[in-house]
Amino acid sequence: MAPVPPGIRLLVSFDRDQWYRALTFILTFLLYTSFHLSRKPISIVKSELHKNCSSVSELAMNPSSSQQPILHTDTDCSWKPFDKSNYKQLLGAMDYSFLCAYAVGMYLSGIIGERLPIRLYLTVGMVTSGLFTCLFGLGYVYNIHNLSFYIFVQVANGLVQTTGWPSVVTCIGNWFGKGRRGLIMGLWNSHTSVGNILGSLIAGYWVSSNWGLSFIVPGLIIAAMGVVCFLFLIEHPNDLKSIYAQNASPGKSVKAKRNGVNGHTEMYLQYKDNKPQSYDTELLLPRETLRVPVQPVVVVKNESEPSPISFMGALRIPGVIEFSLSLLFAKLVSYTFLFWLPLYITKAAHLDAKRAGDLSTLFDVGGIVGGILAGVISDKWGKRASTCAVMLLLAAPTLYVFSMISEFGLGPTIAMLLVCGGLVNGPYALITTAVSADLGTHKSLKGNARALSTVTAIIDGTGSVGAALGPLLAGLLSAGGWDQVFYMLMTADFFALLLLLRLVWKELSSTKSRPISAVELKEH
Repeated sequence: MAPVPPGIRLLVSFDRDQWYRALTFILTFLLYTSFHLSRKPISIVKSELHKNCSSVSELAMNPSSSQQPILHTDTDCSWKPFDKSNYKQLLGAMDYSFLCAYAVGMYLSGIIGERLPIRLYLTVGMVTSGLFTCLFGLGYVYNIHNLSFYIFVQVANGLVQTTGWPSVVTCIGNWFGKGRRGLIMGLWNSHTSVGNILGSLIAGYWVSSNWGLSFIVPGLIIAAMGVVCFLFLIEHPNDLKSIYAQNASPGKSVKAKRNGVNGHTEMYLQYKDNKPQSYDTELLLPRETLRVPVQPVVVVKNESEPSPISFMGALRIPGVIEFSLSLLFAKLVSYTFLFWLPLYITKAAHLDAKRAGDLSTLFDVGGIVGGILAGVISDKWGKRASTCAVMLLLAAPTLYVFSMISEFGLGPTIAMLLVCGGLVNGPYALITTAVSADLGTHKSLKGNARALSTVTAIIDGTGSVGAALGPLLAGLLSAGGWDQVFYMLMTADFFALLLLLRLVWKELSSTKSRPISAVELKEH
């Protein structure tokens, strides 16, 4: 057998890195799943806070009914103060309280997150979010009917939940490189829909008998995941102080130095003759290497760490303003569905709260498929803005069809829920993940990898303004009929498309198709 060449013989095995990348992918997926899981119950419980009292009266008059009796029933079956004719406005105000606090807090969260350890910052946010989510459910247990109590809980929860998104995006960006970013981020971003589905199922299980548990159980879950985050989250590959690989001969050492670009670790093999050879490794796809013994890897941090980017500096990155404003309208549509779809199905299809909640999960199933397709198409096509524009263009007429479809039975409604979920959530998912990561590593940053958290917070924070406005406007407009709500959603889709036209024109005018992540936004 021929001897192994010295240069090959000393290659470092990166199998351990692959396991840590897989752990980071799964862990951050589960962490943000718990965030959305804890946000969903309010949309399921709305139909219980104010419901059709005639059905409850019939149940009370029928003692032979096998349905479990509902607690806290007085002369009025609805939960005060949501028992009045302006209940939609009050429910919309609760949504607005959460989302407005979330939008304001998001701008600060990214800046704070760059200056604090992500693991601790995220842990505190998740535990306190669990506390406030449980507190909302305790309003049922202690029979609280004060609107100010529920508004306060929503505002506080909205603020602490802003710790989540910048933290997990920064963490996943540290571990994964730019190749096939759209696909990877599309798969990873399905945590949003998975969390919505699980939240709907958990909240729906208790909504008719004890809606307090619809909040308490998700609150306990996100708090428990905060503890898991504290115990297991690794923020960056360089946080691993030593990696045990194998080395063939003594006298040689391996050093790792963090590159300025997110997702890369530069490995140096130091020889006795002081001629190092480096390997710039993409932290995305596994590479087959020869396993040979080496000494423990010593992590050497760059002595001159880049300073965090300013708010105005992040806004000057090409594309940040356009994508942020487009996300404002795209997220307006998505969050209106998130907070109002179960109630709409209850009224339009004449279903109870549990069945309406279960049916609304189909919208999130469509969102998973849409997010993945948007990532794959944008990777292949190399045009993020154009991919979003096509989906937004198709979404507007689809929303109109959906508003008319409830008259034709359950089958067409199910089909349209899937289609609408894909077209509405596809652009939203792409902008908040792959596009944010692309812009956070733009060449104008000159290798400043610490900018990713701020850029992500600006984009998602602007989108969250739309997320706050959408449910509020839905509560106001639905008093005049649901058609007005759908017209508002179609108009928002049009504006989201309009704001991307300059970037679409720039992409289509390029001499040849090039992936944004690999060329236009690549670090040099």
